[in-house]
Amino acid sequence: MKEMSSVSETVDHVNGANRGIALGLIKELATYSNTIVFAAARNPAAESLVLCWKKFLLSEANVFQVTGANRGIGLGLVKTLAVRPNVVVFAGARDPTAASLVELAASYPNVHPVKVTLGNEADNAAAIAEIESTVGTLDVVITSAAIYSVNTPAGIAGMPLSKLREQFEVNTVGMVALFQAAQKLLLASPTGAPTFAYISTGSASISRYVGHRMNATAYNTSKLAANYIIRELDAQNPKLIAMAIHPGWVATDMGNVGATAAGLPQAPVSVQDSVDGILSRIDGATKEKSSGKFWNYKATFGGKPWDLEMEEIPW
Repeated sequence: MKEMSSVSETVDHVNGANRGIALGLIKELATYSNTIVFAAARNPAAESLVLCWKKFLLSEANVFQVTGANRGIGLGLVKTLAVRPNVVVFAGARDPTAASLVELAASYPNVHPVKVTLGNEADNAAAIAEIESTVGTLDVVITSAAIYSVNTPAGIAGMPLSKLREQFEVNTVGMVALFQAAQKLLLASPTGAPTFAYISTGSASISRYVGHRMNATAYNTSKLAANYIIRELDAQNPKLIAMAIHPGWVATDMGNVGATAAGLPQAPVSVQDSVDGILSRIDGATKEKSSGKFWNYKATFGGKPWDLEMEEIPW
């Protein structure tokens, strides 16, 4: 719930509230803080009043935008956020009509699928315009969409440049395009804590170089570049909470590609464990303690090469 003032409330009563000047007054008064409006009409269930009331209720919610929302970590985030009280989720995907999103939106009216193709400026602008027209605010952006591919056996010497360009376009440029589209609405968040969270990877840490074992140069370097941009966003925006989050090695379609390459049956972290860890970093985040940092979804102590025994990952 967005923070409410303790100032005394004003009560207004408006007749003929379902149309014309009176409806206009209702819409205007509904935007005032500390104001209660009784909208009197012969038909209090009139569509105009219902829509006005619905938008007011939505304006009191915490609003999230999640990309890559049709599968994997993104879908897991949307499912978890959907059951929270006072939360509205705009679930971004290249195909917002994907069965996973359609079914979720049918069960949870606070879930709104929107078309988002990372790197596509028109898609991003249209998605933000839809968020603004529907609820008027945006509080948290979680960019989860990404692509991944392993190197060829020849390593960097034989890596197709098309793979490098493709992964930078989605994993790095796509994140920048999303921020550019969202920044005005996001930075105006009435929570006072606008948050931009980038789902990164622990293998993008230069201090913990594991590229020789990962065999995923294009993926890791594209994520590394995006991590740098997160630090820049933190430095350039005094109010913005900008963070990178390592989600763990998660048993998604993408994570299991890497697991197969490593000779494992599947990646070791469940989607739900990853999602819970990611949201624990975002919930209650502040500029002072959270922003400009690279967070682990949680410290893990299994003694495996992929376990990171730290809460904050060195850049």
